Amino acid sequence: MNDYRKVTIKVDPCSEVATDILAALLADEGYESFVAEDDGLTAYIKAELFTTDTFGRVAEEYPIDDVILTFNHELVEGRDWNHEWEKNYFQPIVIGGDKCVIHSSFHTGYPECQYDIVIDPKMAFGTGHHSTTSLIIGHLLELDLQARSLLDMGTGTGILAILAAMRGASPVFAIEIDPMAHINAVENVAANGHPEIDVRLGDASLLADLPKVDIMLANINRNIILADLDRYARVLHPGSLLFLSGFYTADASILAEKAATLGLEVKSQRELNDWCCLQLEMKK
Repeated sequence: MNDYRKVTIKVDPCSEVATDILAALLADEGYESFVAEDDGLTAYIKAELFTTDTFGRVAEEYPIDDVILTFNHELVEGRDWNHEWEKNYFQPIVIGGDKCVIHSSFHTGYPECQYDIVIDPKMAFGTGHHSTTSLIIGHLLELDLQARSLLDMGTGTGILAILAAMRGASPVFAIEIDPMAHINAVENVAANGHPEIDVRLGDASLLADLPKVDIMLANINRNIILADLDRYARVLHPGSLLFLSGFYTADASILAEKAATLGLEVKSQRELNDWCCLQLEMKK
């Protein structure tokens, strides 16, 4: 069992953008997983890779002025991490009545559903518990996906791409920027019996090499979506659907305005716990 260092970073002032940037910088230093907190970020790294020199480099590279970062760390001794996830973070979840159950390979006693998805997150995001994931899953359970091409941008554990493939979408592409999450997505895709899902490591620049798709999902965050929305639009044809989530309801109008300049029209808006999902259609 691996020992880890748990690093707690207080971010003042704290925001979603501030913690997202911090997580990206720490990922470059070998940190494997992150939990956003109300006042900052908790990050984990294998004990043998830990060094306090990282704190100075991250603080120096941090691009937002007037943000104060305060680092604390402690040793977390080796343990059964699957058990920790089961006990503290990841319980089986049922979405859409009895339509979809999401659980780990180590769970027992979960209900039978039409779609049974196995996700071993390995301390990564994307188990279906977050409101944004649940919102998009709700859409996927309602849509006719049979023989429709689909792209999942920022796939995380691969959960959305897996459900889409289970419901008949084909071909299915998935893109993930984080190397550890990419490996996890590939493992989860295989565990659910859908090796045909094309999981690629990289960012929105990969979209240039992909064909236009019928449906695209982007459950990321507001700033990344705004920066890459024009690239998303290029892989959509007239009638294609784009589902955007990963942002608060208050930010929906900003994204809708940018989307309109690219020929995308809002068809619906759903909200859960102040998080939002926009369904858009390519008109031009």
